[in-house]
Amino acid sequence: MKLAIYGYGNLGRGAEAAILQNPDMELVGVFTRRDPNTVQTKTGAPVFAADEIYAHKDEIDAVILCGGSATDLPELTPRLARDFNVIDSFDTHANIPAHFDAVDAAAKAGHTLSLISCGWDPGMFSLSRLYASAILPDGKDYTFWGRGVSQGHSDAIRRIPGVLDARQYTVPIPEALEAIRSGAQPTLSARQKHLRECYVVAAPDADKAAIETAIKTMPNYFADYDTTVTFITAEEMQKCHSALPHGGFVIRTGKTGLQGEHTHRIEYALTLDSNPEFTAGVLIAFARAIGRMASRGETGCRTVFDIAPADLSPLSRDDLRRTML
Repeated sequence: MKLAIYGYGNLGRGAEAAILQNPDMELVGVFTRRDPNTVQTKTGAPVFAADEIYAHKDEIDAVILCGGSATDLPELTPRLARDFNVIDSFDTHANIPAHFDAVDAAAKAGHTLSLISCGWDPGMFSLSRLYASAILPDGKDYTFWGRGVSQGHSDAIRRIPGVLDARQYTVPIPEALEAIRSGAQPTLSARQKHLRECYVVAAPDADKAAIETAIKTMPNYFADYDTTVTFITAEEMQKCHSALPHGGFVIRTGKTGLQGEHTHRIEYALTLDSNPEFTAGVLIAFARAIGRMASRGETGCRTVFDIAPADLSPLSRDDLRRTML
């Protein structure tokens, strides 16, 4: 399968590495909005200007979109979906339905196939929530993220005027996590489950008070959480916040029996050294599925809920039944 990477930040570099681990994949090239002469890939893969991608259309089975959810993907995914099979990791949960509709219309118009919101949340966590709720209908879901760096939230901060660099850590509140694992089913607001810690490098002439207000009032990202904003130097950022760990938990507690006499807990947990590299691994696996589905004539937009597990694996159906079932 011939893949292209559109965007070469942390996620793009992760996708490049993930493709190398899959012998049935080939990287056609990296497409960037920067000057291609200033971009050096880690594997020596060729680099092209972003608008050159249309000249390579016949060489590409699918495009891995590695832009940010705040401003890039809402415009980029529908635009490219008219000409390519595309996969993105759009993660603004509240806007997923509208994003799906836009991409679905574009893909159907272009007779292509797209997959949106593919990563670990939304993505693998979404599947865990679906499976758990189907198995334990008399129950309740809880999702916790972190402690770790959110790429999407960090990117959203970096789009604020006056911000040179930023990292955002999502931090679960231990008391809430412990209560749920004990079997309780409390009703918790977003604010009661997580804290958000922001570390920001501001331009020398930036209005720090305005930046802090913009962060704390940002809808879909920070407005519903207790958020701290700490301004630091570029040197501190490099020394203390250059890694990109993350992880989290999806927990469902539920009851079975005629009188609800038995309590169960399903828990799916991730501990990630590198958020972008793991997200890239998910994207590449689902790109394989999109390639197979497109070859069967499917068009439009899909989410992880629509993908058969067998289509994710490089193994044949026979091998899967023999080795994994």
